[in-house]
Amino acid sequence: MLLFSARHIASQIPHERNETPMETAYTKEIIKDMVLKRLSQGLDVENTMDTSNMAYYKAAALVARDIATEKRKRFLAHKVSSGKKQVYYLSMEFLLGRHLKNTLFNLGIEAIMKDVMRDFDVKLENLYECEPDAGLGNGGLGRLAACYMDGLAHEDYLATGYCILYEFGIFKQRIIDGWQTESPDQWLPGGEVWLIPNQSHSVEVRFGGEVVESWEDGYHSVEYKNYQTVIATPYDINITSYNSDGISLLRVWQAKTPTGVDMDLFNAGNYAKAFQQAYIGEAISAVLYPNDNHNEGKNLRLRQQYFLCAASIADICRRHLAVYETLSNFADKNAIHINDTHPTLAIPEFMRCLLDDCGYSWEVSWDIVTRTFAYTNHTVMNEALERWDENLLRSLLPRIYSIICEINRRHCADMFERAFANQAAVQRMSILLDRQIRMANLAVVGSHSVNGVSKLHTQILKDEVFNDFYRASPEKFTNVTNGIASRRWLLQANPGLTKLIADAIGPGFKDDFTLLGDLNSHTGDRELLDKLALVKYKNKEAFCKYVKQKTGRKLDPSSIFDVQVKRLHEYKRQQMNALDIIATCQWIKDNPGADFTPRTYIFGAKAAPGYYMAKQIIKLICSLSDMIDKDPALSKKVQVVFLEEYNVTMSELLMPASEVSEQISLAGTEASGTGNMKLMLNGALTLGTLDGANVEIREVVGDDNIIIFGMNAGEVAELRAKGYHPQQWYERDPVIRRAVDTLQSGIDGNTFPDIHDMLLRTDYYMTLADFAAYRKAREDLFASYTDTYTWQRQSLVNIAQSAIFCADRAVTEYADDIWGLEK
Repeated sequence: MLLFSARHIASQIPHERNETPMETAYTKEIIKDMVLKRLSQGLDVENTMDTSNMAYYKAAALVARDIATEKRKRFLAHKVSSGKKQVYYLSMEFLLGRHLKNTLFNLGIEAIMKDVMRDFDVKLENLYECEPDAGLGNGGLGRLAACYMDGLAHEDYLATGYCILYEFGIFKQRIIDGWQTESPDQWLPGGEVWLIPNQSHSVEVRFGGEVVESWEDGYHSVEYKNYQTVIATPYDINITSYNSDGISLLRVWQAKTPTGVDMDLFNAGNYAKAFQQAYIGEAISAVLYPNDNHNEGKNLRLRQQYFLCAASIADICRRHLAVYETLSNFADKNAIHINDTHPTLAIPEFMRCLLDDCGYSWEVSWDIVTRTFAYTNHTVMNEALERWDENLLRSLLPRIYSIICEINRRHCADMFERAFANQAAVQRMSILLDRQIRMANLAVVGSHSVNGVSKLHTQILKDEVFNDFYRASPEKFTNVTNGIASRRWLLQANPGLTKLIADAIGPGFKDDFTLLGDLNSHTGDRELLDKLALVKYKNKEAFCKYVKQKTGRKLDPSSIFDVQVKRLHEYKRQQMNALDIIATCQWIKDNPGADFTPRTYIFGAKAAPGYYMAKQIIKLICSLSDMIDKDPALSKKVQVVFLEEYNVTMSELLMPASEVSEQISLAGTEASGTGNMKLMLNGALTLGTLDGANVEIREVVGDDNIIIFGMNAGEVAELRAKGYHPQQWYERDPVIRRAVDTLQSGIDGNTFPDIHDMLLRTDYYMTLADFAAYRKAREDLFASYTDTYTWQRQSLVNIAQSAIFCADRAVTEYADDIWGLEK
């Protein structure tokens, strides 16, 4: 329900961006000339009248790439000449999203390019649709890395990210008869235009073989024999930011075998084996996160991780030596950051470089390494802390294995010598245990800083996950709460809201997001609240139009948009959301004449290909959607939408339209979250547990502007210690019992015995224990939607208080407190 007839006057609110463009040296004439040159020279286009949108997209992208490249060269020259320390950010994922719109906007030439394309009778918006989402990431981890590249550029820090140039992203999701199916994510056709090849900086990466160590005249030497070589070829992507001099660089590595084919085997007629090494080598950069529930998948994942680390360390050392000709001052001039445990092999690889290639002693090498590396942990769940089979790592990376063993020997001896820990504690801190190599422990041992990504997460790391390490070195642990690329999620994704804010407090917030706090003085301004409601309604209409075009499905923009979009996992508890929808449908059937706030439940999520229960939950959500659509008594009041192939581009449409942000993970399981921050920035109210960054959202908006339910982390731990028996909740709550029984009896002709049994027998993430509190909080929230001024005031408070979750703040904390960077 809106304050007044929104359908009638929504058109009065401008939806196109209307702001003063940034100053730029590039005029329309210059940009047009650059486009024409790219069309004629690079794309072999002779007649612009016959040119396709794809050709214009590539020309526009190449022009933007050229401008960003020149800007990066100037920025790099200035920083290097001043001897500034720089940071290298290693991550297996960088979820960039589409690049053209973001780059044009950040360079201040979007309006100019739009005008240029108009001369060619081309709509710039159509060119945006030619670009695929870059397949370099999966979810929050990769999106965070991309946001930090943006933030580092905006704050003018010299930063380089490293990743793998995956030929295929994780997968394209298709929903067929309610089931997730996976197909290859072929993003490079269309995406390759942003890649700048740099073959002269290719690196040789070695796998397998034998290592022969020897001592002569007091000098240690290492000889490698019978190894397999893979060539890492770098490609560069410039990462721009809004109205800044800085440009970050993302360097991605493509794997190639040096020979391609074994001609002896080929000539002998053994064709398959002749190409085998080429296939094995090039598979490294073929697919993001190959399924690792079999030995071949584990082997490939380990190859990917070492490939990224070895190539990146070699490149970083080459860069440093080109300027300083020694690695002795390396830690003073460089910081290397490990984004989760996947790049942890960079620690022993850098040790190998210092020991074997440069001849430094162990003590000197270890000092350089530990002053260089810092590690961000992204999980508190023990089963998600990465471990590698000792035999696998020893056979694939023999020298790295021997270095890890020596790191562990010295580390454990140090703990004993300091009389810090008993045998049990040292065993918990050991890198090697039970024939496994524990990568999180290696990351902690080899880094000078370890941080969590929310206050609660960091406290759990100190108290539980790394408690022994924390007691041994408390100064090593700190917190940096996650941040997002706020300009992308507000200025680009939500121009209507951007204009409303600028009209109210001026445009200064676009550079300094802390100025959003000035909106707090407008929370009693009913005229502004009316406009805020209209902006939200128009965004909902835009999203409905998108869904109609993509799926043919008609959504109701006057209903409340309740959104849960995140990776599908039991700890995120999409199953609890679905169970409540079942209970709500049952209530509607029992009370057909009762007052009811119409609602649209929106889900977006991918399940890991091998995660059976997650795929079952997707099927459950889709079955609920089908059941409701077939029942007129339900479909007039409720809609359930599962968004197929949810990605960054879709998110940029959904976030501005969202009204309820579902952040319902079991307390103590979500490290932070970033979707909660994007939704908050766009005015959605958070319905969540005291988990991850929800705790800090509550701190800044106050209890009146967030809806918190369920157990806190301490209560979860207490219940688990006493013994959690979900059957008890089932037996004493008739709403739970009826909803859970429906999983067994069937929804739209489909039964879900596995979900039913999971909830009643294990329910590890305590869905049933929190269900009643969740259902009450949700219904209270929906009931409050009719008090529109209060709702819009709460929405405005969330927008005003969202600046703390901007990546500008996060990267500045990293720079000041961890990396020791100067602007």
